[in-house]
Amino acid sequence: MGALSSSPLTARKRVVVALGGNAAYPPTIKGTAEEQLALMRQVCAHLVEIIRAGWQLVLTHGNGPVVGNILYRMARTADELPPMPMDVCVAHSQGGMGYMLQQSFANVLVDQGMDLVVSCVITEVEVDANDPAFKTPTKPVGKFFSEAEARLMADKTGWHFAEDAGRGWRRMVASPKPKKILDLKTIDALLDAGVIPIACGGGGVPVLLGDNGHWSGVAAVIDKDLTSAMLAAHLHADALIMLTGVDRVALDFNKATQRPLDHMTLAQARQHSADGQFPPGSMGPKIDAAISYLQELPNANQEGEVIITSLERAFDALMGRAGTHITLKALPL
Repeated sequence: MGALSSSPLTARKRVVVALGGNAAYPPTIKGTAEEQLALMRQVCAHLVEIIRAGWQLVLTHGNGPVVGNILYRMARTADELPPMPMDVCVAHSQGGMGYMLQQSFANVLVDQGMDLVVSCVITEVEVDANDPAFKTPTKPVGKFFSEAEARLMADKTGWHFAEDAGRGWRRMVASPKPKKILDLKTIDALLDAGVIPIACGGGGVPVLLGDNGHWSGVAAVIDKDLTSAMLAAHLHADALIMLTGVDRVALDFNKATQRPLDHMTLAQARQHSADGQFPPGSMGPKIDAAISYLQELPNANQEGEVIITSLERAFDALMGRAGTHITLKALPL
């Protein structure tokens, strides 16, 4: 993988920050635009210190609750308005959430006296039509239903439902792995121009490449952490920060023997994952993404770093004062 650009600005350190969908749309809110804007302003206020410290920042975000609600709204109004396919709904969520994040970030920057441009990129991501995920939908999206409600909705729409973490029933969709980020050069160029890109929302709009060279959307939701990891590696980012609800990753989570981790090597992350320490519905996807980023680094000597922490500790973690840090090799004593 060759370098994407040779602009002088590339000498500055780059960081990709992956924001979980629930951070901007937690289950505690009704989901009004006002609520989401207030939360997104808080998100941007926490991240502005990273920019002030001189980092080039790309913000990615999940869309699980939002795209699920868009799909649900489509299903409820299908008798009156033709519903849009899932790939278009993912693009809708990218545009809506990206607009609110872009505006929130711009307003925070103005308040901080920083003259910078923020730009949302509707991002397409290629997936493989033969990905086994299409045969086994496992990605939960949207609101929770009772079992009876889920069965009624399944009969009406043909959607697949499953119980999610004991909290109720949710729609399950395919979640294929990202293969290629089509808008990578655009995001790279924006960074070089000093712009703060918001990209790969919801993992990107999933698309397939046809035999004729044409692209088409497909019904799926890509894991945003895996896409963020691919983006970070291909942008030659120095760090990938994945924000979650805890300050640090822990072994034996929620057990009497729980042990928080300040650091893991790539080999240790692989071993802990193989030992079942990181469940698929919890920390597992983030550890998988961390491993993917470190494995995909274009230069074996690049000192890439993955940081997993909370939004509130993001800047402190980047400065080495918080979070769990995952690196290729052991840190020097």
